[in-house]
Amino acid sequence: MDGSSGRTVLVLGATGGIGGEVARQLRDAGWQVRALARRLESVAAAPDGCQWQQGDAMNRDDVLRAAQGCAVIVHAVNPPGYQRWAELVLPMLDNTIAAARAVGATIVLPGTVYNFGPDAWPLLREDSSQNPATRKGAIRVEMERRLRAASREGVRCIVVRAGDFFGPRAANNWFSQGLVKPGRPVGSVAQPGRAGIGHQWSYLPDVARTMLLLIERRDGLAPFADFHLRGHWDADGTQMVEAIRRVVQARTGVLPPVRRFPWSLLMLASPFVTLFREMHEMRYLWREAIRMDNAKLIAVLGDEPHTPLDQAVAATLSGLGCLPAACPISARPAAGTPAARPTARA
Repeated sequence: MDGSSGRTVLVLGATGGIGGEVARQLRDAGWQVRALARRLESVAAAPDGCQWQQGDAMNRDDVLRAAQGCAVIVHAVNPPGYQRWAELVLPMLDNTIAAARAVGATIVLPGTVYNFGPDAWPLLREDSSQNPATRKGAIRVEMERRLRAASREGVRCIVVRAGDFFGPRAANNWFSQGLVKPGRPVGSVAQPGRAGIGHQWSYLPDVARTMLLLIERRDGLAPFADFHLRGHWDADGTQMVEAIRRVVQARTGVLPPVRRFPWSLLMLASPFVTLFREMHEMRYLWREAIRMDNAKLIAVLGDEPHTPLDQAVAATLSGLGCLPAACPISARPAAGTPAARPTARA
């Protein structure tokens, strides 16, 4: 059965940050969005308008059943809090590949910079060598290897690689777990990086908008099509912190101080807390300036959806419960309107 001409999509991970944002934007663009949840009661805060089915991404039959009639499968599911990452990630992807092959669907994967090692730094292109220095990086490389192999067997795949996510509904990322504390007023802002070292950020609504635009153009892309987003490049490692401080001061009149991120405490707790261990493994991203080249994406789309930094930060802080309800800076993502999507070029 070939679903390539339809407008029904299965989003795996729709209760998460990137999966939920993609589901909302596809829904608003007129797609019928189907989603899978192990417990249907857990979807109360998930995107409205989705067709929810009970099932587990680790169960191949569940994924295949949910994928029936779908033209696209967005594979945005990850183990929460990095728990059992090595054990679960690849079997879940294999189930998605099997379902996509059976129904003729295109797979869309949100990618990361983890695939790349020191030999590819500092400017990452889609064809840069992938020799990662971390366990999660090796898993990411294997995920893409399996997608490439599937693409040679007729399964079309799109990979969109981006920097560190931040956004109003994203709780599992460096912004919300390292720089500020969700659910609390911003009393201070942590600075994880070295002075003068750039860092790559990506605003989730912009990432989702990019994925939507590529999905709409999927028939004209290569069987395995990978793209990099420029996102928000923090050239000296201070721009994100200063944006948070500006937004907080504009709303509250108080400029929060900057404090150093407690790397030493994180290292001491790493043997006992999985999340801290995984965060510490990625410390290299704060010690090296690793930037993404979006020239290939620009060649296909003409521009990259790009919400101004202070507007994106205001929306993120409001969504995380770190700002009072009213904010003078518009918290509405601007990626959906041409006038508010200036070109972001490499």
